[in-house]
Amino acid sequence: MLRLLPLILIFAVLPFTLVQAQLNSDPDRIETENGELVIHPILHGSVVFEWNGLNVYVDPWGDAALYEDKDSPDLILISHPHGDHLSPETLNSLNTENATFIVPQAVADEMPEQYSDQIMILDNGESLEQNGINIKAIAMYNLPNEGARHTKGWGNGYVITMGGKDIYISGDTEDIPEMRTLEGIDIAFVCMNLPYTMDIYQAASAVLDFEPAIMYPYHHRGQDIERFKEIVDWEGKNIEVRLKDWYPSQ
Repeated sequence: MLRLLPLILIFAVLPFTLVQAQLNSDPDRIETENGELVIHPILHGSVVFEWNGLNVYVDPWGDAALYEDKDSPDLILISHPHGDHLSPETLNSLNTENATFIVPQAVADEMPEQYSDQIMILDNGESLEQNGINIKAIAMYNLPNEGARHTKGWGNGYVITMGGKDIYISGDTEDIPEMRTLEGIDIAFVCMNLPYTMDIYQAASAVLDFEPAIMYPYHHRGQDIERFKEIVDWEGKNIEVRLKDWYPSQ
């Protein structure tokens, strides 16, 4: 808690932004060592990556219409079994015939039987390579851990490496040491929604520690992401905070 006090004091003296950012969910394009990486913000904690002819879906959730103009997934990463991350209804609306699922054991235990031959289980700290993409499972959990909604080892955050770019997906977590000690992250997606994960001050404090080059607040329903960006920008570090519309119908 003590490490949050400087950010809380900063918040108290910084002027509020009077004009809200105009958000959109348009794709972002980032050059890699092997072609263009296209990032599609979808909904809440759901994101789709296109790279090198492959399509990587993370925590697909929401109406089928959100995915109508997207190519079928080659890889599907699911962080944990909660319904806004593991959604059998959404999966059933996708063409997953040729997809490989990367999941923790807790997700595998709740996956519909029809996907059983397509699942690869990854525990915290483990990594694998699939279709030229390296995927490492990172811990995600609440503090204190005992009796928490998200306990250590139950779910995965991920570091995905595509074309030399390291992309961190936080899953549902607080500002845990495993996140704060990440190094060399090019692109980060960090959650911030109380009471399930953390507030914008905890998230900002953690992000300022591990310093991703590009930072997307996501999974942030009800939180002031404009204020989050102000706090990170005020520190003057080389972190580009990109605000997108993760709740387009609301």
